[in-house]
Amino acid sequence: MMTAGDAQARDTLERIVECLEKEKCETFQDCLTWARLRFEDYFVNRVKQLIYTFPEDAATSTGAPFWSAPKRFPRPLQYSSSDPSLLNFITSTAILRAETFGIPIPEWTKNPKEAAEAVDRVIVPDFEPRKDAKIVTDEKATTLTTASVDDAAVINDLIAKLDQCRHNLTPDFRMKPIQFEKDDDTNYHMDVIAGLANMRARNYSIPEVDKLKAKFIAGRIIPAIATSTAMATGLVCLELYKVLDAGHKVEDYRNTFANLALPLFSMAEPVPPKVVKHRDTAWTVWDRWVLKGNPTLREVLQWLEDKGLSAYSISCGSCLLFNSMFPKHKERMDKKVVDLARDIAKVELPPYRHHLDVVVACEDEDDNDVDIPLVSIYYR
Repeated sequence: MMTAGDAQARDTLERIVECLEKEKCETFQDCLTWARLRFEDYFVNRVKQLIYTFPEDAATSTGAPFWSAPKRFPRPLQYSSSDPSLLNFITSTAILRAETFGIPIPEWTKNPKEAAEAVDRVIVPDFEPRKDAKIVTDEKATTLTTASVDDAAVINDLIAKLDQCRHNLTPDFRMKPIQFEKDDDTNYHMDVIAGLANMRARNYSIPEVDKLKAKFIAGRIIPAIATSTAMATGLVCLELYKVLDAGHKVEDYRNTFANLALPLFSMAEPVPPKVVKHRDTAWTVWDRWVLKGNPTLREVLQWLEDKGLSAYSISCGSCLLFNSMFPKHKERMDKKVVDLARDIAKVELPPYRHHLDVVVACEDEDDNDVDIPLVSIYYR
């Protein structure tokens, strides 16, 4: 069964493939172009899209102003190579990018006039707002969703692309990770951090800070980043190596309990999942049941009935698609499950998606609750 960690692994692989396949830099001008275009995307285009979708006079469904406290109406930045803060931010970002690819840093980067001329040579495409853009406005919304079997196909495809990227690289190609160090004023690290913060501050009319103030703020944030979060991330990555290497037995993996306050670190082999048996079938929470053919609600219930299970509740996300206690739900029996998910749960199904996942609550012949795996309904 896939987990939310697999979704994070997928996102990490996507960034690595994008870096090696589409954004690999070979010259410093490539790095400068990358920094300039990324600056345009983060602080100009995304803000323009946001205010295109939600203008300054936009209202919520209740008629209240959308841009009311604590929301601030943003303003896209106006690029100017005569702005020293902006120029230093783009140049510093390009320098760090060059360092990761082992590209020599030209001397002219220390000359503001030559640096400005180099940045001005970058061709920036005109922005065209997307009318179909979806922007999450629910503060309670989360990007962590139940991982699906489609994630496995995506990860396998990304691994194949990563392998192809490896073959396209020279044998001596190496990327150099950068270790953040705020107290070295010559490494451009704080120039980038302060630049990022100040550019975002400009978007929202927040007072900017100098590099010294940014260093002071970063100094108070770093301990939190470098302890618990780094430890958890590192432990997850160690297990991810085993997944990518393949061929490992369950007992090769480790669960970790850690308490930095004690301090205490305890590692153990994963506990085998509970096996549920019913009739001649057995399953665990790691399993997934798949039903293809774009079934109706009636067909799903019958499919479970054939397994000796009586479904009394079917939900998608936080919405109830069916409950046997509600007489009006019987009117949904001949509707496709995917249509119910769209109409009732308001599920958005992108073109690359071929299924949706539902949670089913069942009883056996003796009216005892039976926990069954997540059910993937394929509609394509």
